[in-house]
This record gives sequence, C-alpha cells and structure tokens, in this order.
Amino acid sequence: MALLIIVITCFVIILDTSQSCHTPDDFVAITSPGHIMIGGLFAIHEKMLSSDDHPRRPQIQKCVGFEISAFLQALAMIHSIEVINNSTLLSGVKLGYEIYDTCTEVTAAVAATLRFLSKFNCSRETVTFQCDYSSYMPRVKAVIGAGYSEISMAVSRMLNLQLMPQVSYESTAEILSDKIRFPSFLRTVPSDFYQTKAMAHLIQQSGWNWIGLITTDDDYGRLALNTFAIQAAANNVCIAFKEVLPAFLSDSTIEVRINQTLEKIIAEARLLDVLKNVTFSDGRNSFHFDAHGDLNTGYDVVLWKEIGGLMTITKMAEYDLQHDVFIITSQEAKREFRKLKQILSKCSKECSPGQMKKATGSQHMCCYDCVSCPENHYSNQTDMDYCLLCNNETHWAPVRSTVCFEKEVEYLDWNDSLALLLIALSLLGIAFVLAIGIIFTRNLNTPVVKSSGGLAVCYVMLTCHTLNFASTGFFIGEPQDFACKTRQTLFGVSFTLCVSCILMKSLKILLAFSFDPKLKTFLKCLYRPVPIVLTCTGIQVVICTLWLILAAPVVEENISLPRVIILECEEGSVLAFGTMLGYIAVLAFLCFVFAFKGRKLPENYNEAKFLTFGMLIYFIAWIIFIPVYATTFGKYLPAVEIIVILISNYGILCCTFFPKCYVILYKQKTNTKSAFLQMVYNYSSHSANNLALSHVSLNTTNHDTAVTNLSHNDKAAACPNSNHCLAQVFGIGRENAMNVPKTLRQKRSSSI
Repeated sequence: MALLIIVITCFVIILDTSQSCHTPDDFVAITSPGHIMIGGLFAIHEKMLSSDDHPRRPQIQKCVGFEISAFLQALAMIHSIEVINNSTLLSGVKLGYEIYDTCTEVTAAVAATLRFLSKFNCSRETVTFQCDYSSYMPRVKAVIGAGYSEISMAVSRMLNLQLMPQVSYESTAEILSDKIRFPSFLRTVPSDFYQTKAMAHLIQQSGWNWIGLITTDDDYGRLALNTFAIQAAANNVCIAFKEVLPAFLSDSTIEVRINQTLEKIIAEARLLDVLKNVTFSDGRNSFHFDAHGDLNTGYDVVLWKEIGGLMTITKMAEYDLQHDVFIITSQEAKREFRKLKQILSKCSKECSPGQMKKATGSQHMCCYDCVSCPENHYSNQTDMDYCLLCNNETHWAPVRSTVCFEKEVEYLDWNDSLALLLIALSLLGIAFVLAIGIIFTRNLNTPVVKSSGGLAVCYVMLTCHTLNFASTGFFIGEPQDFACKTRQTLFGVSFTLCVSCILMKSLKILLAFSFDPKLKTFLKCLYRPVPIVLTCTGIQVVICTLWLILAAPVVEENISLPRVIILECEEGSVLAFGTMLGYIAVLAFLCFVFAFKGRKLPENYNEAKFLTFGMLIYFIAWIIFIPVYATTFGKYLPAVEIIVILISNYGILCCTFFPKCYVILYKQKTNTKSAFLQMVYNYSSHSANNLALSHVSLNTTNHDTAVTNLSHNDKAAACPNSNHCLAQVFGIGRENAMNVPKTLRQKRSSSI
C-alpha cells in the first residue's frame, strides 16, 4: 500500500509541474496522516517559474525543472517513517509526514514553514501570535530539511519562535553552528568549517600555495568562501582568483551529491533535547550531534579525472574531521596523492630555513622574495614570514642562521698566553724581591743598607712589592666576588704603604741636606717616620673600607658584545676607584718633589735621583693607563691594569733597590765606612766651596774684603755638626762621625 502511495504521489508531482497553487492543500507535495506529524522540505524542482522580470501579484508561482536527487531524498524520508511505523519502536503511535517542495526558493520554503507553524487540528491555516509558545501545539513536531543553507537559515529563524527541531541533511554553512542564532537547528552533515579545513589541509599536503576558487552565489557559497579564505591564509595558501557562479543552474551535467538520512523520531515531550542527545548507527559507525548541532561525520575526498573524454569520479581518501587526518585506503589512492604533490602550483620559490619572506609589489602574500635573516635572528622552517630574534643576553646567530648559538663566556683565563706572560713577570718580580731581601740581610751592617733606612724599612717595602706582584693574580681567572673585592684593595693599600715609606725616606734626605735654618726647623717638626707611614696608609685603608661597604665591586656579565659574554668585575663605584688611585698619585707627587730636591747627594749612596726617576715611571704608566683603560673592552681589560701595576712596581723596585744591590755586589770597596767618610768629606768640601762662592758673589759689590777677614768660629756657626748630620743620614753612628780626622772637620768648617 505504501509503495502504491509513493508511486501515485510521484506521478502526481511530475504531472503537476504546470499547475499553480490555488488552495493550501495544492501546495503540499506529499502527505500522510499520523498522531505525530513530521514536516519535510525538499527542492524537488530546481526553480520557480515567473513570466515577468519581477512578480506583480503576491502568489506562489509554479515550479519547473524536476530534480531526481531531491526526489529520492524525499522518498528516503518517507521510507524511514514507514519503517518506524511498521516496527515496535513507537508502539501505538503512528508518524505522519507533510512534505513540501521548496523549488530551490526561499519564498516557497517560508510559505511551507508558515503551514508547519499553524495550530494543530485547526480548520484555519493561521499562526496564532502568543508571548509564550510553551503550550502551543503546532501542525508538525519537527522539520526535516532544507537542503540549501540559504533556505535552512530562513526556515530556522521562523522555527526558532517555537523552538521546533529542524534537522537538515545538506545545509553545511558554518554560521548554522551558532546556537545563539539557530538554537533549534541540527544537521546530519559536518559544518563547512571542517570541509574548508580539509580542503586547505589537502592543498597544503600537496605543496601548493597558489590556487583559484570557484563558488556559488548564495549564503552557502559566500560563507564557505570566507571560511576557506581564512583557513587558506592560516596554511600560507594564496587565492589567485575567485569566481562566483549563479547558485542555481539548469545544466544537467552538474553533479549533485545525494545524501540519505535515516531519522529516528520519538514522541512529543522535549523533542529538541532528545534529538540533541540521540545516537544512532549505520551498522559500522556510530553518529551523534555535537554541541553545535553538527553530526560527527567526515568527508570523502574524490578525484575528478577525465579519461577518454569522460569525467570519472574516484574516491581517494576519507577525511576524519575529529583528528584532522586523511585516511587513504588503497595503493592507487596513495599514487594519486603523490601525483598531486608533483603538480607545481606556487607563485614563488619557497624560502629555506635561515631565510624569511619579503613582500613584493604583488597584492598576494604568496608572491614574495627570500632574504637572509640578519645577525642575531634565525628561522628554522621554510617560508617563514619573519625571522625570530635570539635572546641577546645568552644567545647569538650569524647571518642566515637556522638556530641560535649559546654565547661563550669569556674572561682572562689562566691558560691565555697573555695571562701566562703577565704571571711570569709577576713571579719574576717576586723572585727579585726575595733576592734583594737575601742580599740586604747578608749585608746588614754595610753603609748602603743603613743608608736605605735599615733592614726594617727595607723589609716593609719589599713586602709591599711582593703584595703588589701577588695582587695581579686576582685579576686573572674566572671572576669571583672575593677576588673582585680583594684585588683593588690589596693593590691600593700595599702600594700606598710602599709610597709612604718612600715619602718618609725622601723627607729624611731633604731634612739632612737642607742648609736653610727655617726650612730645617720646619722639616724637623714634620719628620715623624712612623706616624707619617701609618697616617698615609690609614687614609687609604679608610677609602678602601668605605668603598667595600658602600659600593663594593661585584661580578657582572657584560652582554653588550654580539657573540660572547664577558665575565668581569664591576668596580661598583668609579668615584671610589678614582679616589684610591688619585690618593696614591698625590703621595707619589710629594715623593717626586722631595726626591727631586735631594737628587744631588753623594752618588754611591744617594737614592733620591733614582726615586725621582721611579716616580716619573709611575706617573707615565698611570697617565697612559687612564685613556687605555677607558677605551679597552673585553676580556683583556684586566690585563691593562696588570701591565700598569707591573710597570710602576718594577720601576720603583728597580730604582730603589737595584742601584744599591749593584754597589753591594760589584763595588764592595766603596761599601765601607772609610770609603763612606771619604765620600762625605769630598761632598762637604764641594758643597762648602759652592756656598762660599755664592756669598762672595752676593757681597762683592760693597764688601771686597769680607771673606778674607771672616773668622773660623763664625764660619762654623752655619752648621756646627755638619758631618754628624750627614753621618746620620747615611746610617753611620755618632762614634764613627767623631772618628773623622780633625783636619777634615776643620776644613769642612772653614769651607762653610
């Protein structure tokens, strides 16, 4: 009986293509009564015929162009309902249906929807307006359809008024997944989001980035085009052109996909919620609606291929939208996929790792030039839009690099050739200090050693020189906090102590050979050896202590160089560093002044002129140090200060002790008491004669005979114990001074 009804209905539909709609029942395509009515919307005809360019009367026109595929879909719905009715699934409940032909036109679909929304079992075909449709009984309980997304959108907005479930079998527009605008819409096909995603994925796997698009001029086509454009851009695929075709074509060669849907409809209460949670199977796979009302099915990837003038369609793979993968089931399909990859469809050659894309004059992002990544940038993939920046603090990269390289940590290492040379010079200096200490200890009672201030002063100075040489070791090796704080402090205090001892000796020499009574009195009051040394050194100790407390040197990573990290000691305070060096310079300048004044003392025992030369070496070295230190950069910066320390330390050591060692070792005859006294006599006689000649020159004009009448007692008054003073300076005791022959004293006094 059901088969007979279907055949008759089909016959009626085919014959009615030339008839217009006169009554609402004429508008119904296929119907069957039941306790629960299910509506259906199918585009059984491809368009609505109109004799004019635009309608002149508000009436539904007749449809033309029979569509066999949509007709088969309607039959599938009827068959499904008949199967349910003939089963025990809904015992005592019969499903009916009311199917309308949309004629592929929104107007016809809206008219059918008005019929669906009309009140159940009412003789008048009206839709009653209400504020709340919860208790409203519409003509149908659910709607199957429509096929086109544009029609489904219009129908769904009307069905939303009563939240009537709508299940589409073909509408794939992505916007229909929006449950805010389409809360009652469901579908048995995936959203176009996944379709366009699969297409973009397939194109990417084929290695293409330069393609054209052809779509239809309706909501479905336009929305799919926009979605695909976004997906293509995300996969770096450019659209060379877009072609929009009319939505509805009469060309019979256009293939229309036919989807058959089996629907299970259950009874009245909360039908929409039940539909959203329903799960059914086709015997092999299980299906259900997701949160967006979309069915979890995938796609078939088909290949259109012309063979012998005929177009064949071959299934190549299945697209799993849940896992975003293509499932290839045959070797032939694999070969076809490999052939796709051999087709070149690119606007520009791909950029290799280490390069980036540079835009050209083209409006398409797939047309570009490839340029190398600049220094400290890299790219590790093909066709990157921009190069990635390395972390400049820890990494670097050369031009056209694919990776970032870790910066090497550098410092003045013990294995460095320059460091080894400087350490060797420091050790040599310490060896010289030890040798000098041994020589002076073995010749303790000689005039040369005594004239140097005695063994205690010599030991103090030699210890200072040793510490200065040793301080250079703290400038080499991996910087540590202790080394950074120790190296400048050790050098500053030890060098200050050494210069303080030299200052005391210079002051002593100046005091011994000063013939100005006022200056001599002042120098006697000033000359306090131990307080001078302790005070001068103590001031430096205070400076260094404040430095360590307020702004101590610390270890710092200098990352300003492009490829290395310089591990160095940051001095903490440039002011404190400069104050320490400046204070030493002030003491050295005083030493230079006092030593310069005593540079003409007896040659073999006089260290004043050597001290003068040693201070000159110090000043030259540190004056050169300032600009060199300020402009030097890198791991060899500590070597600059080491070199200056060695130069100044060697200069003072050589000028202070080497001449005395030379006398001790190679002029032993002059290093005796008798030779010392003879030298003092000669120097005193020469100095007295020069002084007498000076007085004569000054008084010649008014007192021609003053010098010849000068008594011996008056002459001796200038320096009553001159030889004793000299003897003290050069380390000879009072008893030795008294042993000077009487004639020597008389001659000295007479000369003065």
